[in-house]
Amino acid sequence: MEVLVFKTNVRNRTNIKSVGEALNSLTGVVKWNFDLQDVDRILRIEANDVSPRNVELALHYAGFACEELPD
Repeated sequence: MEVLVFKTNVRNRTNIKSVGEALNSLTGVVKWNFDLQDVDRILRIEANDVSPRNVELALHYAGFACEELPD
C-alpha cells in the first residue's frame, strides 16, 4: 500500500462531498482524507496501484485543482 499526497483547492465539507464520489470510484483507493487546516488543503490517499494522474483527473472533472506533492 502507498500513500499519495496532493495539494488541492477544496475548501470545505461541501466541496469534499462533491469529490468524494469521484475518489471512491477509483479502483485501488482504500482510504482518503482532507486536511483543510493546511494552507495547501492536503488530500491524502492510501491506495494500491493508483496512478497520481488518475486522482488529479478525477478532481479536475469534479471541478477542483489537484497536484501531487513530492515525497
